[in-house]
Amino acid sequence: MSTTSEATASEARAAAAAKVPSAFSAAYAGVAYLAFLVVVVYAVLFLAGVLVPRTVDSGGPVAGASVAIVIDVLLLALFAVQHSVMARATFKRRLTTVVPKHVERSTYVLAAAVVLGLVFWQWRPIPTVLWRVDDKTAHTALWVLFAAGWTLGIGMTFAIDHCDMFGLRQVARRIRGMGESASAFRVPWPHRLVRHPMMVGFILAFLATPTMTASHLLFAILGCSYILVGVRLEERDLVEAFPQYCTYAATTPRFVPRPTALRGRHDNR
Repeated sequence: MSTTSEATASEARAAAAAKVPSAFSAAYAGVAYLAFLVVVVYAVLFLAGVLVPRTVDSGGPVAGASVAIVIDVLLLALFAVQHSVMARATFKRRLTTVVPKHVERSTYVLAAAVVLGLVFWQWRPIPTVLWRVDDKTAHTALWVLFAAGWTLGIGMTFAIDHCDMFGLRQVARRIRGMGESASAFRVPWPHRLVRHPMMVGFILAFLATPTMTASHLLFAILGCSYILVGVRLEERDLVEAFPQYCTYAATTPRFVPRPTALRGRHDNR
């Protein structure tokens, strides 16, 4: 009896959530998208150490090295938990009993923006310089690599489906009275080289800097570690959703292209 009552209550909440006006859904999705754009721009400047009041190396609350490490680890752990838990199918099903299904992705995006904003706001810098590259050519090359990493990471959202990834397409389809679009397994060109080109970009962006401080290295280590764990969770979901992903994964490396990848690209056309 209890199980039946809970199921009925869950269905009632989901039905109520689905009646949210389209105008509100559009505004909500737009705010979530803009919030994430602001946070992404801040993230670039945060790691570059320019133009913003608080960066990975300066401007944050002062703390001793030990305290700073603990706080910074907890902040990035909070992001990792939010980012991974909210991406799981079980959580999505529960969330859509509270918010309309077509804004579930926007809610995820907004939550990610809020948590990342908290990370940047409360980050404790440890400005001890571990190494510095003074050679002008190498210095410039590292900044180019930094920019290339962000360009690759952000650019891959368009290679997949930028509007769908950030929740805009779902709301647009709802407003037009269209049903959910079926997910299809596609392999855009960069994904023929590696399974996670977006993550390759972020790894480059985290690590490429001419001046490596203790706090920047901590951020890079924690960020890259989460990527290594997160892609495994994502791949587990992809295998369940797309049986052909197993074949794709068996022939395509996660992060580092094989020497024959470019030749294979022509073979796959």
